[in-house]
Amino acid sequence: MICVDSNGQAIEISVADQMWLDDAYFKGKQMHLEADAPRVALAYRVSTKGQVDHDDIPMQKIDCRKFAQKQGWRVVKEVAEKGVSGSKVSASKRDAIQQLKEEAANGEFDILLVYMFDRLGRIESETPFVLEWFVQHGIQMWSTHEGQQKIETHGDKLMNYIRFWQAAGESEKTSIRTRDRIRQIVSSGHYTGGFVCYGYKLEDQGRRNKRDKPVMDLVINEEEATWVRELFYKVIQEGASGYALAEMLNNRGLRTRAR
Repeated sequence: MICVDSNGQAIEISVADQMWLDDAYFKGKQMHLEADAPRVALAYRVSTKGQVDHDDIPMQKIDCRKFAQKQGWRVVKEVAEKGVSGSKVSASKRDAIQQLKEEAANGEFDILLVYMFDRLGRIESETPFVLEWFVQHGIQMWSTHEGQQKIETHGDKLMNYIRFWQAAGESEKTSIRTRDRIRQIVSSGHYTGGFVCYGYKLEDQGRRNKRDKPVMDLVINEEEATWVRELFYKVIQEGASGYALAEMLNNRGLRTRAR
């Protein structure tokens, strides 16, 4: 089984680890816990459509289930958010977070476990206080990679804030790299998705991406290009207005291409 992580790297999941995705197998493991074992809720999140398509939720689930079992915790709830940005969507608008807060207030679990704390969010002005809210309501906050985050001292609060400040910075840097990459692709004349402008069409010229999927390229649509060239000529040489151009195109029966 192969998944793609948040960095776009293909990760092969071993057969032994895949067993932890089997609900019946995991339930059997949980049956051996003490009757009074601490109750834990597991929360997973992926940000982008690419992560949803290649679903790195299984990697988070395997780590969290194995960690909970090792700690002797009974899993009473699992919540997964797919395609939800932790840096753009407020916790107040995320159903999973609101549901967990409601259940925490009702005393339905004792521990909230995530793969990494940035799965809670990446908004430095909000997410530290989301974590702090759970702690204040008696919930232990754990990450499989970062351990427990306590809010007992001023140093704890500072570390909590710094963690999410750093996560927000990573999100910002990722956005900058993505925009720069798209700009480079566009400047090379390649199609990056979305609406195809009038005068162009998509054509498969044999290019393939890093996942060996066909990539379409923009090429000139000669039939439409004739009209585009005439429009530019009338603007540059005759000073035609936008209204005059629209009237001319309407009289000739030309319409905007449907999206």
